[in-house]
Amino acid sequence: MTRTPDLSTAVWRKSSYSEGGANDCLEVSDDYPGIVPVRDSKRPDGSALIFSASSWSAFMAGVERGADVDAVG
Repeated sequence: MTRTPDLSTAVWRKSSYSEGGANDCLEVSDDYPGIVPVRDSKRPDGSALIFSASSWSAFMAGVERGADVDAVG
């Protein structure tokens, strides 16, 4: 059984791809071994998506090489 981690004390940082603007920003937390919580910075009290660290790494590798997001996986 998979349990949802308690994110109430998570330290969030904005994605370096957000360009510092107020719109379309993602925040991630590096506090949880093996997983990467991701949330919308405009809705900090909303839910977060939880990715395995390996899935997040594969996604980021695709972003960095300019891959089509639909093709990353």
